[in-house]
Amino acid sequence: MENKLQFIDPHVHMTSRTTDDYEAMAAAGVVAIIEPSFWLGQPRTQVGSFQDYYSSLVGWEPFRASQFGIKHYCTIGLNSKEANNEALAEQVIELLPLYVHKENVVAIGEIGYDDQTPAEDKYFRAQLEMAKELDMVVQVHTPHRDKKAGTIRSMEVCLEHGLDPGMVVIDHNNEETVQEVLDRGFIAAFTIYPKTKMGNERMVAVVKKYGSHHIIVDSSADWGVSDPLAVPKTAGLMLRSGVAKEDVVKTCYQNALDIFGKNGKMKESHWLHAEGIDQTQLFNDNSVLRGQEPKVGPDKIV
Repeated sequence: MENKLQFIDPHVHMTSRTTDDYEAMAAAGVVAIIEPSFWLGQPRTQVGSFQDYYSSLVGWEPFRASQFGIKHYCTIGLNSKEANNEALAEQVIELLPLYVHKENVVAIGEIGYDDQTPAEDKYFRAQLEMAKELDMVVQVHTPHRDKKAGTIRSMEVCLEHGLDPGMVVIDHNNEETVQEVLDRGFIAAFTIYPKTKMGNERMVAVVKKYGSHHIIVDSSADWGVSDPLAVPKTAGLMLRSGVAKEDVVKTCYQNALDIFGKNGKMKESHWLHAEGIDQTQLFNDNSVLRGQEPKVGPDKIV
């Protein structure tokens, strides 16, 4: 890597963000992102909505990211909240195999529990079996309510289905859950939100206490109040707080690359040896520009 730190945000919902966010992330050193499939804020009512959404995660969004010098990957899955519409969930499960083999899909996710209903459990298990069959990494969404019990249950179900804990990222951790996750050999990811979940200062304290092994920092920036610069900001605070640079690199870059790169689709060479930005390119005759002069060159837009 260059002397300037580079970052991976392994959980950010760029479908909900703007080109300004991409520009700011690139300027802050974000070189690659992973966009998990998630709930768009209101329930989808037909399988075609999922199909179009998944298609955007493997088509339009990677193109949009590339226009600002960022490599885009994604995870594909049926989110826990929408698993409760069982008639629709059945159709979505049948749809998933069409997308999980796409070139930028690095895991099944984000899946897991919301209210921990029987339907959520059913489709969580179905997708774990799919991941096991395909030898894919799993990205688990832990519930916002009754988090510790839900996190433990998520891990126990993964183990019950014979998954290797080293292939499972347990996300949305906090101080209550991290020890259990690490003790069981899973990867502990932390969502940095401005006011809820984990804050920057709390994340620094976690790394100081537990170190950097199997710990990942992400933003989970989405359509709500959130910060797509959470990873570089947390990295900066870590350094100012005395956390070793090696631990910052591991939690904000290397650990995400190691776990999500297991299937060979995510490679450091994708950004270290990238040809550069070419904003003259189009996607289905569409450009991210609105009359601006296209930028072409080896450097990121800063």
